[in-house]
Amino acid sequence: MSTPQHTPMMQQYLAIKREHADKLVFYRMGDFYELFYEDAEKAARLLDITLTTRGASGGNPIKMAGVPYHAAEGYLARLVKMGESVAIAEQIGDPALSKGPVERKVVRIVTPGTLTDAALLDDKRDNLVMAVNMVKGVLGLAWLSLASGEFKVLQTRVDELHSELERLKPAELVIPDDTGLNVFETVATPKKKLPPWQFDIESAQMTLTRHFGTRDLAGFGADTLPVAVGAAGALLEYVKTTQSVNPAHIANLAVEDAGELIRMDGATRRNLELTETIRGEPSPTLASLLDGCATSMGSRLLRHWLHHPIRSHGKLSRRLEAVRALLPAYDDAHAQLREVADIERITARIALRSARPRDLAALRDSLKALTGVKRLAANLDAELLGELARLLPDDSPVETMLSQAILPEPSTFLRDGGVINHGLNATLDELRAIQTDCGAFLLALEAREKERTGIPTLKVEFNRVHGFYIEVTKAQGDKVPDDYRRRQTLKNAERYITPELKEFEDKALSAQDRALALEKQLYEDLLDQLAPHIPDLKLIAQAVAGLDVLSAFAERASVNNYVEPEFVAEPRLEIIEGRHPVVEAEVERFIANDTRLSDTRKLLLITGPNMGGKSTYMRQNALITLMAHVGSFVPAQRAVIGPIDRIFTRIGASDDLAGGRSTFMVEMTETANILNNASEHSLVLMDEVGRGTSTFDGLALAWAIAKALIEKSRAYTLFATHYFELTSLESEYPSVANVHLSAVEHKDRIVFLHHVEEGPASQSYGLAVAQLAGVPGKVIREARRYLTELENHSASRVQPDLFISLPATTTVEPEANPAVERLLEVDLDDLSPREAQALLYELKKLAK
Repeated sequence: MSTPQHTPMMQQYLAIKREHADKLVFYRMGDFYELFYEDAEKAARLLDITLTTRGASGGNPIKMAGVPYHAAEGYLARLVKMGESVAIAEQIGDPALSKGPVERKVVRIVTPGTLTDAALLDDKRDNLVMAVNMVKGVLGLAWLSLASGEFKVLQTRVDELHSELERLKPAELVIPDDTGLNVFETVATPKKKLPPWQFDIESAQMTLTRHFGTRDLAGFGADTLPVAVGAAGALLEYVKTTQSVNPAHIANLAVEDAGELIRMDGATRRNLELTETIRGEPSPTLASLLDGCATSMGSRLLRHWLHHPIRSHGKLSRRLEAVRALLPAYDDAHAQLREVADIERITARIALRSARPRDLAALRDSLKALTGVKRLAANLDAELLGELARLLPDDSPVETMLSQAILPEPSTFLRDGGVINHGLNATLDELRAIQTDCGAFLLALEAREKERTGIPTLKVEFNRVHGFYIEVTKAQGDKVPDDYRRRQTLKNAERYITPELKEFEDKALSAQDRALALEKQLYEDLLDQLAPHIPDLKLIAQAVAGLDVLSAFAERASVNNYVEPEFVAEPRLEIIEGRHPVVEAEVERFIANDTRLSDTRKLLLITGPNMGGKSTYMRQNALITLMAHVGSFVPAQRAVIGPIDRIFTRIGASDDLAGGRSTFMVEMTETANILNNASEHSLVLMDEVGRGTSTFDGLALAWAIAKALIEKSRAYTLFATHYFELTSLESEYPSVANVHLSAVEHKDRIVFLHHVEEGPASQSYGLAVAQLAGVPGKVIREARRYLTELENHSASRVQPDLFISLPATTTVEPEANPAVERLLEVDLDDLSPREAQALLYELKKLAK
C-alpha cells in the first residue's frame, strides 16, 4: 500500500509492519493492543475475537481487532501454541510532548522458541529454540533455552537429524532459507528461515567471540566444529533480535559429547514413553511416575536426565550415593524446597530486563529459604550433595539487596506503583507521604464543607478518571455555594470542584506521577545492580534442581521399593525380579521376572501368546537400564549392569503416511537403523519383526535379522516372535536362549500368568486371545477348522533346510521340478558358449 495515502498513525503502523511482515503486530493504543488489516483478520480467526473496522485510511475501511493490554499474555500463549510469532510495538514517546502519533517501536518479539514469560511457559518442560546447519553431509546443531541461558552445540551426521529432534523436542527451528524443504517436510515444528550468510562460519565465530568476550572458541571446545558454530552464531543473532537486549545470562557454550551419553533414536524414545505416551499424553509415563520434585526446576532437570542418560559409572555412582544418603531425609528436603521459586527462569528475566516485581520478591524469599536446604545437604554423607551445598549461599548479597529494595508484598505490575521499599529513597518517601496525607485532608475537607454548606450527605472523593470531586445529591442542589464549579453530572447527583480542592489535586496527582516515574527509575537501577550476580544465581538454580531430582529419586525408591543398581566392567545385564515401573503403578499386582544376559548369553528368544506380557517384559528391562543410567534406584530385587552404549527398540506397528511410508516400511527402516548401528554394548528390543509381510517373507527376514544380531552386532538382545521356527536357533548358537511367557488354557479359555520361564512356548494361543477380545464364536470355530487344514498342508510347501532347521518330527518332500531335473542332466564342462545360452533359454521355459 502506498504510504502517503494513509493517516499519520497508519503510516507509523505500516512502517512497523513492513519490518515484521511475517509476524502479527500488536500495536499498543491506550489500554489495548490493536491489530489491523490482514493481521486483524488472522487474529480474529485464531483467537475468536471480534473483527471490526475503524474509520478509513487511504480511502479504504481499516479492519481492526484488539485484545486488552492487561490480558495480552493469555492471547499470546494461544498464538504461540499455534506456532505464530508476535511483534509487540509499545509507546515509547511522551503523549504530552508528541506532535502527531506517539512514537512507537517494537520492544519485543514473541516466538515459540524464545519465550521467557512465566505465563507463556510450561513449568515442567524446557522451551528450546534450535538452529540447524547442513554442509556436505555434516549436520550442525545449536540449541538454546532462553529461559535458563543453557546454550549447546553438536556436530553429527545429517541422517541423525530426526533422532536429535525427537530427543530435544525444540519449540522452534531456525534454518537457512536455501535449505531444501524436503529435509523438514515431516517436521511439524515452527520454522524461521534466515539468510544463508547468517550461518557463515567466520561471521558466526565473530558473533560468538564478541558475545562471550573471548579471542576464539577453543576454550569451549567448539573450535573443531565449524558447521555447529555456524548454527550457533545464527541462533545467537536471532535471539538478540527477538529480545532487543543483550542476553547476558547466556554466558557459556557447551559442546555435547555424544560419547558420554547412552544414545537412543526417536523410535526408542517414543516406544519407551519416557516423557509422553505414544498417543502424545503427559501420563502415564516414566517422567510422570518419577516426578515427585518440589520445584519446576527439578521437574525440568528430571526430564533432561531421562533423555540424556550417562554412561560414566563414576558419575552414576556419585548420584546413587546421594540418593542413598537422602533416603532418610527426602521429606525434610522437599518440605524446604517447596518454598523455593523458579530461580532459573527469574534469573533469565532479570538478564532480559523483563522481570516483574513479584519475580524479585519470589527470588528474595527463595534465597532466604535456601539456608535450611544448604544445611541439610551439607550434613549428609555424600560427595555430590556436599558439592551442591557449597553452591548455595550462606548469606546472599542478592537477598540482602532485594530485602532493602522491594516491599514485602509488591504490586504485580511496576506501572501500579507500590514496588520499591520504604526507606530506600528519601524523595520517594516524601512523595508517598503527600499521597498518604491525602486521605486525612479529604476527611477534614469533607467535615468543613458539610458544616459550611449544611449539606449532611456531601462527599469528598477521588477516582482515577475524574480526579478529586465534591458530590452533592440533586435534592440538595439549592444549597451549593457559589465557589463550587461543576465537574460532572450524574443521574441523581452533581460533582463539583473548588479552588482549594483543585490546588490539592494538582499537588497530589503530581506527586503520584513523580513517584511512579521515580519507582520505575529505581527499579531499572536495581536490575542493573543485579546483573553482575546472574552467573551466581544460575549456579544456585542448578544446585537446587539437582538436589530436588535426587530427593525425588530417594522418595520414589522408598515408596516403591526400588533397589540400588550395581555397575560392573564386564559384559552383563542381570536383573532379578525386575518390574515395569509404570505398569506396576497402574495395576493391583505385578508379576516380577528375571533377565540374565552376558557375553555367552546375548540373545533371548521370547515366545508366548499375544497379551502374555512379552512387550511389557522387554520394555521393563530397557526402562530399568535407563533408570540406572540417570542415577535412580530401580524396580527390582537386584540389578547388575555392565557397559551400555545405546538402547534400541523395534516395538509396535505404526505407519508414516505423511512421509509416504507404510507400517512395514517403518518397521524395516527402524530395523535397518538397529542393524547398522548396534554394537556389542547395545541393548536391543525387537518385537514381532517381520509380521508386516507374508508369512514366509517375514519368517525369512526374522531369521536373517536374528542371525545378524547374533553374529555381527552381538548386542544384548530381547527378540520376541511368534515364529516358533526361530526357536531352533538355540541349538545352532550357544549365545541364544529360549524363554517364554507362560499361559494356561482351560475349557477354551486362556489365563495369562505373565511369568518368564526357560524354553520355548508350546503354542501361540492366538485363537484363545481372539475369543477373549470378543470375536464371535462362529468366527473362532471357522478359524480353528481352517488352522487345522493349514497345519496339515503347510509342511509340504516348505523346502527343507532353506533357512531354518525344522523339528525332526516334520517330514518334507520336495516337489519335482523339470528345470532342476534338466540341469542335473547337463555336463557343464562340455558346454560351448552358444550351447550354454541355448540351455538358459530352455531352463527358463521349463521354469515357467
